[in-house]
This record gives sequence, structure tokens and C-alpha cells, in this order.
Amino acid sequence: MSKNTVTLHRVLKASPEKVFKAFSNTQAYASWIPPYGFTCEVHHMDFKKNGTFKMSFTNFSTGNGHSFGGEFLELKDGELIQYSDTFDNPNLAGKMITTVTLKKVLCGTEINIIQENIPE
Repeated sequence: MSKNTVTLHRVLKASPEKVFKAFSNTQAYASWIPPYGFTCEVHHMDFKKNGTFKMSFTNFSTGNGHSFGGEFLELKDGELIQYSDTFDNPNLAGKMITTVTLKKVLCGTEINIIQENIPE
């Protein structure tokens, strides 16, 4: 793994299909994806392999925001979501790759998320 990589592991009380839908449904995605203190606007999302998306996060307090977009590289219903992210801000150069794997477990879904090549 590269030095600019973050890994997240959780177990959620929901089926893999429901978790997958939380990524594929624009309204659901915008409600949970922004970091604390931010809102999200999804400008477009074509949730299919090679489909693209564009969104922006806005800070509650300052009103400042940033936009980014990317491409869905790999999708397997209820199992895998992989996408690229590129920020519009030239100070955040490079292309991030996010890989989300979902696995059915006794109490719901094990989710593993790896974000690679995070801009400094």
C-alpha cells in the first residue's frame, strides 16, 4: 500500500444488498458520505461500470466547498464497488482509487474500504 492510503473496516447491521444500494442511490449517498461538518450535493451519478459522477462537499460553518468527480471502475452487486476520484482543485492533484468490498456475515455486512493515492 502507498503511504497515502486509508483503510476502514466495519460490520453493519444491514444486508450487503442494502449497503450496496446506499452507494448506488444518489439521495442515500449524499446523506451519509460527507465528512462531519459538511453537506454533499451529487451533481450527477451514472452508477454503472465506466459511468461517471460529479459531486461537491460544502462546509456548514464557512460555506467553503470543493468539487470532485470520477469514474466507476468495477461494480459487483452486493459485493464490490471500485471508483476513481479527482478533485477540481489543482492543489489536490492526482487520482484516488477507492475500493469497497462487502461480505455477508451472521449479523449483517462486513465492509472494507481502502482509499489509495490520497492527495497531500
